[in-house]
Amino acid sequence: MQGARKEAVTKVVIGEEAAGQRLDNYLFKQLKGVPKSRIYRMLRGGETRVNGRRAAPDQRLQAGDEVRIPPVRTAAPVEVPTPRIARSLLDRIVYRDEALLILDKPAGQAVHGGSGVSLGLIEQLRHELPQQRFMELAHRLDKETSGLLVIALKRAALTALHRMLREGEVRKTYLALAAGDWSGGARHVRLPLHKYVTEAGERRVSVREEGQAAHTLFRPIRRFAGFTLVEAELYTGRTHQIRVHLASLQHPIAGDDKYGDFELNRALKKRGLKRMFLHAARVGFKHPLTGQPLALESPLPEDLVRFLEQLEPRRARTTL
Repeated sequence: MQGARKEAVTKVVIGEEAAGQRLDNYLFKQLKGVPKSRIYRMLRGGETRVNGRRAAPDQRLQAGDEVRIPPVRTAAPVEVPTPRIARSLLDRIVYRDEALLILDKPAGQAVHGGSGVSLGLIEQLRHELPQQRFMELAHRLDKETSGLLVIALKRAALTALHRMLREGEVRKTYLALAAGDWSGGARHVRLPLHKYVTEAGERRVSVREEGQAAHTLFRPIRRFAGFTLVEAELYTGRTHQIRVHLASLQHPIAGDDKYGDFELNRALKKRGLKRMFLHAARVGFKHPLTGQPLALESPLPEDLVRFLEQLEPRRARTTL
């Protein structure tokens, strides 16, 4: 049968990178092109075994387990051309151990490929670090957002990080340039956010009562004529949370092409702001496996610093 190949019996010893994964999910990844119905028949019939014994689809694999995979037809491997990489990401790694990698992400690169993007950040890292058997994003950053991105190198670390993010144990702080003169000091914004897809297929978010709870703390850092540099601390991690919360306050992020002031953005491009002014500046949490406190910081990128330098400071109001 052209386009497929017959496999022999395979016995795989589970490594740390797959520890904690469900057996059925592990098989889906190993047997690409095999219908899920066929994989579940293999499990029900005892063709697939763990340590010589029958196993349920939801059994969690442990490091050192031996998985027997019977002969099965899989999709023939497709030759994938080696991607051309304009600039290595390895020099942007700010922290790495056996369980975690933290990267200072450049603006303009999507974290995942797809939607017209041939090579996302995680795919490029996998290509540049082929010896790293497990590598998954712990969270995401928008394409135009720069700054600190946490990546798990062990499944146990990924599972723990996801729990920590859900329970608010990861402190993430961003810098954003908000349009308009910010009045007063810090503001807690608690507005529920609802995700939807436009007719054109774009993913969007709006403030809606039936949406998911979302909480951001904004602090003004520097005031300019017509703009305010704010620090945004996330207490929840909803899609586009900072962008939508600031837009709802009538202070959209400068350069935001989805929720911003489009006429203002056109003018700002002529003044040198070529992207959204949002930067993931700090992240702090306890190491998911060792419990050691971690705190990392990323300075504001040069393109954003240069733009701030040309803005006029906001003049203090005088009273007669």
